[in-house]
Amino acid sequence: MSTDAPRIRVMDRAEVDLAIEWAAREGWNPGLEDAAAFHAADPEGFLISEDADGTPVASLSAVRHGDGLGFVGFYIVAPARRGQGHGIAIWRAGLARLAGRVVGLDGVVAQQAAYRRSGFALAWRNTRHGAADPRPVGVPADAPEVLAAAELGFDALAAFDAAHAGAPRPAFLRAWLTLPGHVALAAVRDGGIAGLGVVRPCRDGAKVGPLFAADGATARALFAALADRAPARPLFLDVPGPNEDAAALAREAGLEPVFETARMYTGAPPAIPVDRVYGVTSFELG
Repeated sequence: MSTDAPRIRVMDRAEVDLAIEWAAREGWNPGLEDAAAFHAADPEGFLISEDADGTPVASLSAVRHGDGLGFVGFYIVAPARRGQGHGIAIWRAGLARLAGRVVGLDGVVAQQAAYRRSGFALAWRNTRHGAADPRPVGVPADAPEVLAAAELGFDALAAFDAAHAGAPRPAFLRAWLTLPGHVALAAVRDGGIAGLGVVRPCRDGAKVGPLFAADGATARALFAALADRAPARPLFLDVPGPNEDAAALAREAGLEPVFETARMYTGAPPAIPVDRVYGVTSFELG
């Protein structure tokens, strides 16, 4: 295999499937349809590094959200090519693409020191919880109505999502709500949106994400409805550390901690209301 300096370029849509496959081999349990929504978020934001002979050696996503936020994911070097400088080369290319923006990532805790050297600071930790047979959760009597997200106007859903994700991402959301196997639900109170949640099939089971809710009653109503409609088991929920009620919800459902990431940013973190984030959308796009 060639050891010449790699060529770093933008992936086409089909090549995002390769990044998904590499993520699956790393044990990250991607969704079955993730590639379509991820690519829609920012078609120029997925980078691949190739040898001179065209062999892929590394991947990275450097996705732009709105006018001032970026998010890094899929930072993977082919196992046989690690330690040869391919990772740092594509990392620098990705950060260059996001220059001038606040950049976030969800990195494995073991790499936190390396990310700090690149200017990232810890904002909070996320913990993945999962269970093969989740328990039913209690839904308070005052919980709002839960209905299919498709029954609501997309602009309202996109505004609600943007308020909880830190930046608008309408192209991503439109795909995320409608992909095959995805179940998207919303909670409505007094004519307004009080919550939004999606459950999707993954390589192993299913994940709930996002789970955005105005309060605990709304979160429990949405989670219960999503769990009932989950296309597979086990069921996973990625909980932001600062939201103690989200962790309590996971425990009530019998979900156990299985994995942890460090949410880090360069510069001041975006204004995300973490107390209303009961489930992170994805560790690849935030």
